[in-house]
Amino acid sequence: MRYLYTLLIIVFVAVVAIFAIQNLRLVTLNFLTLYVTLPLALLIVGIYLLGLISGGALVALLKRWIRGASR
Repeated sequence: MRYLYTLLIIVFVAVVAIFAIQNLRLVTLNFLTLYVTLPLALLIVGIYLLGLISGGALVALLKRWIRGASR
């Protein structure tokens, strides 16, 4: 089983590396008066992490509200 997990990790890292290499094109992100130019892969990873953080915060907030309502 250990070899299967190792193989899955290697495949995942390879897929992420291929994705990053194929998406090195620079994109410009505009927000109000701010302009940021960065690689597309980095932008996608950043957006994913922001969604992960905000989604986790939302779930924690909903759990707190449900606990408070059930008291």
